[in-house]
Amino acid sequence: MSEVKTRFAPSPTGYMHIGNLRTALYAYLTAKSMDGKFILRIEDTDQDRKVDGAIQVIYDTLAIAGLHNDEGPDCGGPAAPYVQSERLPIYREYAQKLVEQGDAYYCFCTKERLAELHEAQQAPDFKGRHGYDGHCRDLPKEEVDALLAAGTPYVIRQKAPQAGTTAYRDVVFGEVSVNNSELQDIVLIKADGFPTYNFAHVVDDHLMGVTHVTRGSEYVAQTPSYILIYRAFGWEHPTYIHLPLIMGKDAEGNVAKLSKRHGSVSFQDMIADGYLPEAIINYIALLGWNPKTDEEMFTLAELEKRFTPDAINKSPAIFDYEKLLWFNGQYIRKLSPEAFLEKALPFIREAVKNEAYDAGKIAALLQQRLEKMTQIPAQLTFFDAMPEFEDELYVNKKSKSTLETAPAALAKGIEVLEGVEDWTNEKLYYALKEAADELGFKANAVMWAVRIAVTGTMVTPGGATDILEILGKEESLTRMKKAAARFAA
Repeated sequence: MSEVKTRFAPSPTGYMHIGNLRTALYAYLTAKSMDGKFILRIEDTDQDRKVDGAIQVIYDTLAIAGLHNDEGPDCGGPAAPYVQSERLPIYREYAQKLVEQGDAYYCFCTKERLAELHEAQQAPDFKGRHGYDGHCRDLPKEEVDALLAAGTPYVIRQKAPQAGTTAYRDVVFGEVSVNNSELQDIVLIKADGFPTYNFAHVVDDHLMGVTHVTRGSEYVAQTPSYILIYRAFGWEHPTYIHLPLIMGKDAEGNVAKLSKRHGSVSFQDMIADGYLPEAIINYIALLGWNPKTDEEMFTLAELEKRFTPDAINKSPAIFDYEKLLWFNGQYIRKLSPEAFLEKALPFIREAVKNEAYDAGKIAALLQQRLEKMTQIPAQLTFFDAMPEFEDELYVNKKSKSTLETAPAALAKGIEVLEGVEDWTNEKLYYALKEAADELGFKANAVMWAVRIAVTGTMVTPGGATDILEILGKEESLTRMKKAAARFAA
C-alpha cells in the first residue's frame, strides 16, 4: 500500500469554525494513525470571499491545536505550490485535456440566460429537470471555434454521462450510488479562469498523492461527479471519509445545525472565552468518533494511536457547551501550578491591578474552582477595592454567623490578628480559631465574619485566612477595622 496522505484544504474566508477544525483533526488523526502525512492546502479560488489575514488564522489555529502539517504553503513539499491561486496553469492544462477527449465542453451561456432558465424552473408547473439544461453540450466544433475566436466569455463544464450509475464506498456511509441521469454538468473552470472546488480539489488531490479525503457529509451526493473526473483521467480515486453533521443545542434544548446562535463556534472565540486548546481538541475528537470504551480523556498523542476512521458514527453529533465546560475544568485541574499561573495571569491582572498581591497565591486558590479562564476576573474584584455590600451578608446559618455575633467576631479577630507576626495561612487560621474559642463561638462563625469584612462578597475563591494572607496584614486589618466601625456607628 502506498503511503497514506490526508489533506486539510480550508478556504481563507474568515475564522476557523468547529466543523473546519473537526475536519482538520480527523484528517490529521487519519494520517498519523497510519504513519502517514498530513497536508495543508489553501483553496482560495473563490477570490470574492477571500478575507485578508484569514490564511494566518489557519496557520495559527493549526499551530495552537497541535496539528502540525508535513507539507503545505508554510513548509513546502514535493507538490508545491500548495495555494490554489498559484496553480492556475495546472488546472487549465487538465481542463483542456478533458475538453479534447470529450469529457468536458465550453459553455457560452450568459448570466442572463442562466438567470432566465433558473426562474423558469421555479415555476409551479415546471415538469423538466432542474439545473443546467445542456444548451452548449453538443455545439458543433465550428461554432465553438468561432465563439472562442471572437473572445466570447465561457466556462468549461463537465460532460457527465446521462445513463448508468456511478457508485463508491464511503468509510462512514457505506455504499453510495447515484443515477447518472441525476448528475449535473458542473462547472470546472469559471469565466474568470479560476477553477471551481469541484475540479481543483480532484486535480490537486491526485497530484499531491492524497489517499484519504476527509470532509463534511454535504459532499456525499456530489462525490460521484468527482469520481467521474478521476475516471476520465484514468486515475484511482481516494478513500472517502464523509463526516456527520455537527448539531447545536440552544438554551431551550432545540437541536439544529450548529451556527452562531448556539454561542461561540469559532476556535479563536473559544480560546478567547477561556477554553484550553487541549480540552477543545479532546472534546471535538468525540464529536462523531467513538473510542468504543467509556474513556473520554485523550491527549492528542493518545488520539493518534487510538483513532480509526471506521469508528466514526454516521449520526449527527451534538455540540454541548456544558460537556465542553466539564472537559475544560478537567484540563485546568491537570495543569501544573506553573502552567496554570502562566495561562491565568492575564485574567488575574485584568481584575487585580495591584501587583503587590501575589498572583501565584491567587492562582493556587483558583485552579481547583474553575471551569474556564474567563471566570477568573469576576472572582477577584474585591482585591483592588472593597465593593459596597449589605450587612445581611454576615448572616449564614451553616456557619452560625449572625448580625449579633459578627461585631464580636470582628473585634476579637482584630485583637488576635494584631499580634500575629508570621502572616501565613496556617498562623492566621490558628489565631482566628483562638478568637472563636475565647468567644465561645464556632470557628466558622468567626471565619465567615472576617471573610465578609475583607471581601464584601458572598463567594470567594478561598477561605478567610487564604485571603488574609494575600491581602497582607496592613490591608487586612484596615478593612476589618472599617467593617467593625460600621457596627459601632
